[in-house]
Amino acid sequence: MWALKIRMYLLVGILFAIIYAVISMVSYWLGIGNFYFYLGLSIVMMFIQYMIGPKIIEWSMRVRYLKPGENQKLQTMVHSLSQMAGLPTPRIGIAQISVPNAFAFGRSIKDGRICVTQGILNLLDDNELRAVLGHEMSHIKNRDVLTITLLSVIPVILYRIAWQFLFFGGDRRDRQTNTALIGLAAFIFYFVTNLLVLYASRVREYFADKGSVDLGNKPSALASALYKLVYGSAVLPKEAIKDVEGMKAFFANDPSRALSELKDLKDLDLDRNGEISPQELATLNSKVVKLGFGDKLLELMSTHPNMLKRIKRLSQWGMAN
Repeated sequence: MWALKIRMYLLVGILFAIIYAVISMVSYWLGIGNFYFYLGLSIVMMFIQYMIGPKIIEWSMRVRYLKPGENQKLQTMVHSLSQMAGLPTPRIGIAQISVPNAFAFGRSIKDGRICVTQGILNLLDDNELRAVLGHEMSHIKNRDVLTITLLSVIPVILYRIAWQFLFFGGDRRDRQTNTALIGLAAFIFYFVTNLLVLYASRVREYFADKGSVDLGNKPSALASALYKLVYGSAVLPKEAIKDVEGMKAFFANDPSRALSELKDLKDLDLDRNGEISPQELATLNSKVVKLGFGDKLLELMSTHPNMLKRIKRLSQWGMAN
């Protein structure tokens, strides 16, 4: 877990430095030369994201929190996992969206929330659902939920700055040149920071998968759940996927890649029963997984690891257990 924390803290430092540099350029262009102004504005932006981040997620995902006694099976699973993880029981919610998935968010461990979408409830069996909930519980335990929330706002800020300066510059020619340069620099920083955020998002998924296994869930149950989530997203209309495009970093898998991933995962389901058994997972462990250039490039631009690589890692943990 410390390996994850070190990477996340390093990324926060790098991204904070980038947003500070961009704000400094913009402030200099506006004629504001106070060092403390730059620093203060950078901190204020982070604090605002910290405060309103959970509300934005709740609103975007149409989350409704469960009342005591409602969906008792789901509440029992989450409570049991939180006890095993040594954490306070998170708030449990259901997102009123059709894409089958689950996600965790919150400002801290005490403020943790775990939500499932309406689409996942009738898709997974109990062992698979518990494995996915264990994955989300591990995100809270690893404290990467807050980090990814803070990180994700930085490319958005840079994109807005780039858009403003590239397309809404001043009227004078020299002013237009300066604004175009600032806008171009902001766009380059946006692209770089977005790649860093995507890297952070991919890394944390491996740690959360391992965390779910450490909480007593079988690797094959999580692999089978991921397979079903991919299939469930692949058969949905494109409009349903577009509705959650901006929030997919919080999901257990990337629904926008479901169609391409399903082609690879179908070969793992040797008996074609729609699940990945321990025996099928063991068969994958004996094979070498190599990605082509296109798959590597696609993974680089994705919020989640390549699904075949991810399930291959689960097969290795399965053999260890």
